[in-house]
Amino acid sequence: MQDGWDTLVAMTSSMTSSMTSTTAFRGIHVPLITPLTTDGRIATDALERLAHDVLAAGAAGIVALGTTAETATLDESEKLAVVDVCARVCRERAATLIVGAGGNDTRADAAALARLAAWPEVTAALVPVPYFTRPGHPGVLAHFTHLAAGSPVPLIVYHVPCRTGQHLDAACLRALGLLPGIAGVKYAAGGVGADAVELLGDLPPDFAVLAGDDPFVSPLMALGAVGGVVASAHLATGRFAELAAAWLDGNLPRARRLGHGLSALAAAVFAEPNPTVIKGVLHAQGRIPAPDVRLPLLPAGREAIDRTLRRLDGLRNA
Repeated sequence: MQDGWDTLVAMTSSMTSSMTSTTAFRGIHVPLITPLTTDGRIATDALERLAHDVLAAGAAGIVALGTTAETATLDESEKLAVVDVCARVCRERAATLIVGAGGNDTRADAAALARLAAWPEVTAALVPVPYFTRPGHPGVLAHFTHLAAGSPVPLIVYHVPCRTGQHLDAACLRALGLLPGIAGVKYAAGGVGADAVELLGDLPPDFAVLAGDDPFVSPLMALGAVGGVVASAHLATGRFAELAAAWLDGNLPRARRLGHGLSALAAAVFAEPNPTVIKGVLHAQGRIPAPDVRLPLLPAGREAIDRTLRRLDGLRNA
């Protein structure tokens, strides 16, 4: 097994990557919720308003059909409707559009990626490390090699071990980053550990690291991440955009000050399962018609919503 892994790493190390430049992914990308009406349908008008709102407030782009969108509970027609809305908004605003695609079946994932060719506005696809199957590092590399070879858009590897059951070390992520067609990684490993430090200290060319855990956006950007996919940015888009700009511009005092406040906001947002608190707050603000989520999620409790609203009030004075 180790011999096979070493061979795959050696092969990727010799490849020249042809992918979207990392500049396309600089800044904050908001993984949009899927707002629902009181009778359970997708509130497409509210989705469109949210997309316009976050982009107008400073987000560099949006993510459609991410975890925050409750994608696992959407049927195919609903997924198409969501991407249609997001593509239209990103076309109008010349913004980055990342679309979630993929699961733990390589053949089905390849078909899902092929369907993204219907939307020329799609900048990249966010593809999770195969979950539940846990194919090991050689299997993960083979999976993404196959997908990248046939995808109409560059891929962003979604590394989220708490959901996939498999941690990728820095060597594996670096090998993935050397594959043609792999544009970056959404790094959501639950903290900033040795592998994150090692990866960011020796990145493949044109390989973007996007922070994927809201409380750790600031420390990962301090180490060299170019931005983040940040669910909490629904609620404080401008502040998160300022945070990203401060790190990218080298304004360290401003970045540190913003980072502390936004990490506290993120902790409040994730006190209950995502995106229940976000939906509760957006409804309290009158921005979506209902706080509803689909089973197996349950709506957030009032205490969690009120705590998050208080954090937001505190940020206004930051």
